[in-house]
Amino acid sequence: MAELNKVRLVVVDDDPLVRAGLLMILGGAEDVEVVGEASDGHDAVDVVVRARPDVVLMDIRMPRMDGLAATRRLRDRGSPARVIVLTTFDTDELVLTALREGAAGFLLKDTRPADIVAAVRRVALGEPMLSPSVTSRLIAVATRQGDGSRQRKARALLARLTEREREVARAVAEGLSNAEIADSLHLGLATVKTHVGSVFAKLEVTNRVQVSRYVHDAASVSEADEA
Repeated sequence: MAELNKVRLVVVDDDPLVRAGLLMILGGAEDVEVVGEASDGHDAVDVVVRARPDVVLMDIRMPRMDGLAATRRLRDRGSPARVIVLTTFDTDELVLTALREGAAGFLLKDTRPADIVAAVRRVALGEPMLSPSVTSRLIAVATRQGDGSRQRKARALLARLTEREREVARAVAEGLSNAEIADSLHLGLATVKTHVGSVFAKLEVTNRVQVSRYVHDAASVSEADEA
């Protein structure tokens, strides 16, 4: 984190108007310091390596190198920056892939300014940023062509969890943060973090969207599949 606990931020978007809007919104927050910007993924990697931000707002579709490739390259380079992907939802599958590649969350480009700032703060603190309504759309895309085998796999994986871990997994699927899960289940925050880590390990996933997909798939198993 920067001096005075400011969140160091890089904004990446090929649309100059969108980028300018984001810079205006986030540059006005007292606890956010914009340390760089880029118009494509190729330049974004260089800017992030040089500026060492805490958070990167990363567009998906850009010239030369898209946000997906840039996110993967940053991960491969060991960058500690946490990536929030930006989407207009014409690229749902790419967003899912970006999350599998290690992105910390996603935002719609028409998100309210105050919510954009809040998302950056949340991700900087290590909390993934997943909107329940948006997550449900991503899950729908991921499972659109799903079959009984995928659904049975989800049931089998969830069976590895303890009852408390299943409660935590369902809360994750509802889009709750660790703090919200702690409040909902009357648990300490450290205990919730331990349970979330165990859920990730047992389900063999790396982010909350994947947990949500398994919870959704398991709940969607039909009577015929169970027979």
